[in-house]
Amino acid sequence: MNPAVRSAADYARKKGMVPYLVEWGLRGLIEGWIKEATPDRLSGMLYRGGTALGSSRSKRFFEYEFRKQAFENLQNLGISKLIIIGGDGSFNALNQFYVDFKVPFAGIPATIDNDISGTDYCLGVDTALNMIRSSVDSIRDTASSFSRAFVIETMGRDCGYLAMVSALANGAEVCLVPEIKYDLDAVGERLRQQRAAGKRYVLGIVAEGTGMAEPLTRWMGDFLDMDARLTVLGHVQRGGSPTVYDRIMAYKFAVAAVDHLLAGDTNRVVTFRNGRFGSSSIHQISDTKHECEASLLELVRELSC
Repeated sequence: MNPAVRSAADYARKKGMVPYLVEWGLRGLIEGWIKEATPDRLSGMLYRGGTALGSSRSKRFFEYEFRKQAFENLQNLGISKLIIIGGDGSFNALNQFYVDFKVPFAGIPATIDNDISGTDYCLGVDTALNMIRSSVDSIRDTASSFSRAFVIETMGRDCGYLAMVSALANGAEVCLVPEIKYDLDAVGERLRQQRAAGKRYVLGIVAEGTGMAEPLTRWMGDFLDMDARLTVLGHVQRGGSPTVYDRIMAYKFAVAAVDHLLAGDTNRVVTFRNGRFGSSSIHQISDTKHECEASLLELVRELSC
């Protein structure tokens, strides 16, 4: 998120606009925690993980009186356009804000689950995948040294994108995700054959939404007669310095968002589909169910059955 904030502010200034920063998201709009995006405030953002501005959920924003307060804060500073970085919840909140006060906005998709409909990529995904890769590489060292089975749980409540890509990139023997029905009998037979052929260790990567991390760990220990351990990566996946790819994509998303606003487009979310940037309406994003790429599901299916 930080590279996108800096890029949007820098590009907007080059286009003759005066950019501002809202701290702590929707709550900051209500409270008036808004400051001009001066170079000193943007300094150091490019390489920082997380969000330097802070992020928060605000139930109050869904009450008209508080949205009106937020609008008055913007009016007092002469702010007429907004860019919001986040997911469906953030976009829907700003859409209601537009309905009430006609403040145009552009959305930039950012979620490590990569589950926003209409875009192939969301900011933060590559950084999260690299954090997972680093963790799995370290776990593999231990697994190989002690001939153990390890199950690694990644984030992903409804979408198993992180688990699927990580399983393929890290050579996991098992991958369980919400999108694919699994067959532990078939998995077990395949693992037994690998063990019989000399495989020293086993790695399983599981999306948290399956609820199968602990059961799979117990099953591996019993079925394969191995010492089996579970590692829940948790919020380590949300941190870390942004990768080169995420920094470049953040710049491109930010430029597209500013350009959409300057062109008079409203209520649009910047998207990246088939290698090209475009945009979708809030309703297209919200009303369409996200589906993982079919070719990715097919590759991972072999690790689930």
